[in-house]
Amino acid sequence: MGNSVVEQFYAMDYGVAPEDPKETNRWLDMHERRFGHYIDGQWHKPASGEYFVTSNPASDDKIADVAQADVADVDAAVAAARKALPVWQALSGHERARYLYALARQVQKHSRRLAVLETMDNGKPIRESRDLDIPLVARHFYHHAGWAQLLDREFPGYAACGVVGQIIPWNFPLLMFAWKVAPALAAGNTVIIKPAEYTPLTALAMAELAMEIGLPPGVLNVINGDGRVGALITAHDGIDKIAFTGSTEVGRIIRKATASSTKKLSLELGGKSPFIVFDDADLDSAVEGLVDGIWLNQGQVCCAGSRLLVQERIAETLYEKIRARMKTLRVGSPLDKSIDIGAIVAPVQLERIRSLVDQGVAEGANCWQPEMTMPGKGLFYPPTLLTGVHPTAMVAQEEIFGPVLASMTFRTPSEAVELANNTTYGLAASIWSESINVALDVASQVKAGVVWVNSTNLFDASCGFGGYRESGYGREGGREGMYEYLEPTWLHRSPQKKRAVTVSSGINGQAASVSMSIDRTVKQYIGGKQARPDSGYSFPVHSHDGRLIGEAPLGNRKDIRNAVEAAHKAEKWAKTPAHTRAQVLYYLAENMAQRRAEITARLMQFVGEELAAREVAYSIERIFTYAAWADKYDGAVHNPPMRNVTLAMNEAIGVVGIICPEEAPMLSFLSLVLPAVAAGNTVVAVPSEKYATIMGDLYQIFDTSDLPGGVVNIVAGRPEELAKTLAEHDDVDAIWCFRNAADATMVKAASIGNLKQVWTNDKYDIDWFDPAQAEGRYFMQHATQIKNIWVPYGE
Repeated sequence: MGNSVVEQFYAMDYGVAPEDPKETNRWLDMHERRFGHYIDGQWHKPASGEYFVTSNPASDDKIADVAQADVADVDAAVAAARKALPVWQALSGHERARYLYALARQVQKHSRRLAVLETMDNGKPIRESRDLDIPLVARHFYHHAGWAQLLDREFPGYAACGVVGQIIPWNFPLLMFAWKVAPALAAGNTVIIKPAEYTPLTALAMAELAMEIGLPPGVLNVINGDGRVGALITAHDGIDKIAFTGSTEVGRIIRKATASSTKKLSLELGGKSPFIVFDDADLDSAVEGLVDGIWLNQGQVCCAGSRLLVQERIAETLYEKIRARMKTLRVGSPLDKSIDIGAIVAPVQLERIRSLVDQGVAEGANCWQPEMTMPGKGLFYPPTLLTGVHPTAMVAQEEIFGPVLASMTFRTPSEAVELANNTTYGLAASIWSESINVALDVASQVKAGVVWVNSTNLFDASCGFGGYRESGYGREGGREGMYEYLEPTWLHRSPQKKRAVTVSSGINGQAASVSMSIDRTVKQYIGGKQARPDSGYSFPVHSHDGRLIGEAPLGNRKDIRNAVEAAHKAEKWAKTPAHTRAQVLYYLAENMAQRRAEITARLMQFVGEELAAREVAYSIERIFTYAAWADKYDGAVHNPPMRNVTLAMNEAIGVVGIICPEEAPMLSFLSLVLPAVAAGNTVVAVPSEKYATIMGDLYQIFDTSDLPGGVVNIVAGRPEELAKTLAEHDDVDAIWCFRNAADATMVKAASIGNLKQVWTNDKYDIDWFDPAQAEGRYFMQHATQIKNIWVPYGE
């Protein structure tokens, strides 16, 4: 019998199960398939009259015409958001929570229409839009309604940034809208958001839902267009924060474009995430994890597990299972509920995938694709497995953003970690092992912001998501995501005043004659040792009344290079128990207290007797503060609505370059260096040029306090020159610059090479004697990055 039930059972072949798009088409027709911008609570035609077409990538059929914004449209949106800001912030947290709750309810009420619209515009399978994206969208609005309700109690001393510009990608258009808009509104900001030009429709549908619930005009503004619009938003002086999700290349452009501004910036960028399978793993579960890890959304996922690292002993067995599973994957119309892999979003993306796979084969990879009939119309690419990939190959290093899995083998856990970290990215990782000891040990070593244990692509509004290194900085979701849209209230009360930067005389014979009171030569402090400057020069340092105090070494690029190398050699400081770090800092305070009179006498030559005594007293207290924080700045355990826990761990960033201010020279130096050290970072610090000889007192204290060599390195010289060298150095992971607006602009622009984290005071002055401004959690937040490790439990 040719069509028996038994044959059907063993074949397990699915029939066609098309989703009916008629309700979505009715909604599109109701809008005459032409959409403007949503500004100030109303629909607006584009000022230029220009529209662009958005098409269905599965059929190449036109869906609608969408307005292209220009300068006038962006100006109108910013003006509307600025006008609405005091109105929105005047509402209580409860009132803002009710609006967010209403948006969540609207998403649930219109879930099917939104899911179909997302699939038509993006090309992803309807099952993913319906079962993953829409529930998470509603979850984010519900979750952040809770943060709005609790804002004053849970974030005391913090206020909204102001007007926020948000730019979202095309791979998860609706989910990215929720990730960005929900926390921004909960924190009390107003929003201008630009969806990707390939996928603008669900953002516009959400704008309509905002109108239906009566969200105050101007609180949410949606403007459309290509990259030109993103550039206008980024450059606009009326915007206080930029939040961007997209490619690392565009992230660099945005960092550079905002360098001369005081905008707060968060970037969620590309990834090349490792999917690590150990020989004791449940291989069948790992294969299903791979299906979700690389073939979800056609591999167009920033955290896709696109690099398979498999332990050598089981590699061939796993490959056989993967190939068998790939044969069962179905590629076809995304509106078919039995489809696993839908359409690629645009022709240019499809061509990029093909080109990179061809290059991978040319570089020696073995390419395997299952035999399947591809749709005759639309943008489709088959699931692809590349084996025998060299770690330096293009397909192992570049983000393909398609349904392509590149595989390599390893022998030991340490080799797995080395391969996993052999990339400029650091967004996510997935680790498969039946040994929880092995999994958590590797998770702690992988440089990634999110690590899934025996699972992959798990997301929740309660858990932060974001990357390390060139995958960007900042977090989306959870408490840490809320901080991206908040700033300390004191910051808004302390606008930076224009300061005259005084520079000492130089090395060209302009200094006064050397006084006989000079009693020692101050050198650079590198790797726990005093080092002569590579330049062979020093520069004079004068007292507050013009007397020559002494000379400080004039550092250069080579001194910075040596200091960075020493800092890297001391990176085991991050793995030193927090209690031990605390004890070292307490010892530091003890030694400074013992030398209090001597240090005060030396400092008073610069700042006077009264201020010197006060500064030393505060310095000792500040050391105690960070000795206390060292073992108390804990992470958290999130409880997402799945059978797992998520460990949010505070980790050191790495090597931090710190450019210190002139104000309160010793206190400000310690106020910046100590939180970095307490968190486990190593530091290359440039002291105030005007008071550079104080470094002699500092390194003598470090030498006698059991601080390992290389944890703190001090290079004196011209701060603006040394800051540029640190900002450009690709082995420096973060740079803090607390001098003036010009130097802040310079370090932000110079640091785009490896997209290091940057913290400056380019829009506020700090009173270093005020503990509310100059110490505490705000500083520890900048000294750490959060890794979320998802650990499942149960059978």
